[in-house]
Amino acid sequence: MSSSILPITVAIPVRNEQRGLAACLVHLKRFARVMVIDSGSTDNTCDIARAHGAEVLQFVWDGHFPKKRNWFLRTHAPTTPWVLFLDADELLDDVFCDELARTLGATTHAGFWLTYDNWFLGKRLRHGTPNRKLALFRVGAGEYERIDEARWSKLDMEIHEHPILQGTTGDIHTRIDHCDDRGLEHWKRRHDEYAAWEARRCLAMRHQPPAELSSRQKAKYALLDTRWLPILYFIDDYFRRLGCLDGWAGFQHARHKAAYFSTIRKELLKLDKSQKQL
Repeated sequence: MSSSILPITVAIPVRNEQRGLAACLVHLKRFARVMVIDSGSTDNTCDIARAHGAEVLQFVWDGHFPKKRNWFLRTHAPTTPWVLFLDADELLDDVFCDELARTLGATTHAGFWLTYDNWFLGKRLRHGTPNRKLALFRVGAGEYERIDEARWSKLDMEIHEHPILQGTTGDIHTRIDHCDDRGLEHWKRRHDEYAAWEARRCLAMRHQPPAELSSRQKAKYALLDTRWLPILYFIDDYFRRLGCLDGWAGFQHARHKAAYFSTIRKELLKLDKSQKQL
C-alpha cells in the first residue's frame, strides 16, 4: 500500500450528517484536501468535520443556478488536479485509494465512473442494478449539467444531474460502500423528493430537450411516460441482474425502486393535469 498523498480534493456536500460523517472522514487521510460543503446544519456536522481536519464551507441556495456542487466548482475551485465528490454515507478503503494512485498518474481520461455497493435494510446488496456515478474528474474539465428549475423542489444540490466533461472517461473498479442506515422511511421520503424533481425535469424536457444525455438517461426519460418502466426495472434488477440472490433485502430494494419510478409517473400525470386546467 502506498502512503503517498493523492492529488485529489474530496468534496462532501452535507446537511445534518453527524450520524455518519466521522466514519466517512476517517478514511480520507491520503487525500490532499477534504472540503465539507454544508447547508446550514443544526447538529454537530461542522464540528465533526473540523475535528477530522476537513475545511468547512457554508452554502445557501437562492433557488437558481448554481446548486451546491457547481457553486463549489465555480467559487472555490480546487487547487488539486482532481476533485472527488463523495456523500457522507460513502466509505472508501485503502484498496480504492491504491487503485487511484496507480491510475491517475498515467491516465489521459478527464473523469472516472465509480461503482457503489448499496446497503439496504442492513444488508450489503451484491447483485442487482449497479449504482454508478461520474464523481471523479479533472478540475476544469467541466461541471454538472445546468438545469433551470425555478424552485422545482427544496433540493439545493445536484442529485441526478451528471457532469458534462471535455474528454474521455474511464472506470475505477474498486467499489465504494454506500452505507445509508437511516431506515426505510427516510429512504422513501428522500425518493419522494427525487420523484417530484424528476417529474418536473421530464416535463421541462418536452419543451427544451437537453443537449447531452447518457444512453441510460435517454432510456429512462423515454419510458417515464409509460407504465412499463417500473415493471421493466423490477424484472431487470431482480431477475436479469440476480437481485434475487440478495434475499429479502434484494426483493425489497427492487420493489421500492420500481415503486419510485411509479411515483415519478404519477407526479408527471398530476403536472400534466394541472397544466391542462390553466
